[in-house]
Amino acid sequence: MIRFNCDYNEGTHPAILERLAKTNMEQIPGYGEDHYCRQAAQLLREKCQAPQADVHFLVGGTQTNLTVIASALKPYQCVISADSGHINVHETGAIEATGHRIISVPGTEGKISAAQIQQVCDAHYTEDNPEFSAQPKMVYISFPTEYGTLYTKQELQELHDVCQKNNLLLFADGARLGYALTAKKNTVSLPELAALCDVFYIGGTKVGALFGEAVVIMNPDLKKDFRYYIKQRGAMLAKGWLLGLQFLTLFEDDLYLNIARRANEFAARIKKAFQKAGFPLLYNSPTNQQFPILPNQTHRDPRVHQLGHHGRTRSRTGAGHSGLVFLIIYCPLTQRPSRKLGLWALVSLPVKQLFYKYETPVFNICSRCAVGFPRLCVRARTNRRARRGTSFSKYAQTVYCLYQQLALPA
Repeated sequence: MIRFNCDYNEGTHPAILERLAKTNMEQIPGYGEDHYCRQAAQLLREKCQAPQADVHFLVGGTQTNLTVIASALKPYQCVISADSGHINVHETGAIEATGHRIISVPGTEGKISAAQIQQVCDAHYTEDNPEFSAQPKMVYISFPTEYGTLYTKQELQELHDVCQKNNLLLFADGARLGYALTAKKNTVSLPELAALCDVFYIGGTKVGALFGEAVVIMNPDLKKDFRYYIKQRGAMLAKGWLLGLQFLTLFEDDLYLNIARRANEFAARIKKAFQKAGFPLLYNSPTNQQFPILPNQTHRDPRVHQLGHHGRTRSRTGAGHSGLVFLIIYCPLTQRPSRKLGLWALVSLPVKQLFYKYETPVFNICSRCAVGFPRLCVRARTNRRARRGTSFSKYAQTVYCLYQQLALPA
């Protein structure tokens, strides 16, 4: 089965594969103590305009979040997050498993405000016995958020200021950072993000790398013994140069930003097609994550029932807009998207529950990438199905009409 459900379904960018193949027989020291990791770390310092920063390379997002948070907090301290934050709803209690509580606050399109942080701190320190509950010490945000939305520079500055006022650490999850930095509505540069955060990471897994996240530590208090925490949490890759080599390739010629920008541009065209067809969007996302809402009638389509578990959105979609919400993530590696392939992806993928709070059925799709399965084989499969066009449901026909409007290259 060909999958179209997220921005890391393909392996990696061809430039990284070429670099890995070229260096495959080199004998290189392990555990990140190699010249590729040192070069990549220095390059990221330059990009962040932060020569004093420590840079460490880890493998995946959840691993990175729990390692950073566990290393930064004392046993009695906790982290503040939006209720939709990845650490709160999508990491199987990984943070709680390290012994740290998450204080979740209601997010607005995935974002939390400085006022909310202040309220949490005031509520804690005005208790009769504040030491009887976990002490707030860190603020966790995602940039972009889990809904594809962005913090403005002013909002980040306010978060930074309230953290400084209350002796809190500001940690930014940058698993999809490339899409935030290249979004047309973005007002935050990489150096500005580095200056406003105590620690953040640059995601590679979801932005073209085979795997890998680069942790950038700005606060001197968090730098000491961080490699001990990496090793203890099982996050130290023995063949660590594979991480450094990938980030070196991604950032030498701004490949990281170029492929993220391209994904945003095609996602914007998909967004425009849904809007033109009269379908509202749950969030006004300027990144490669889009959330169009389809009518409730879709539930009665037998083809949808065959896809798996499904449900209806609740009040978040607003009056007259309740229905199915599709999460469309455009893959950064996709070279030549196809309308028909997009159509077949949409009607053949299993439903994946993402928004647990609202029981919203979500489909993750992206157009087909040229890297991977042979294109001739894919086209033949699509054409065989196309001959059964008379059996399409109205739902499938609707989706096909949307893809017709995209005017993407065949």
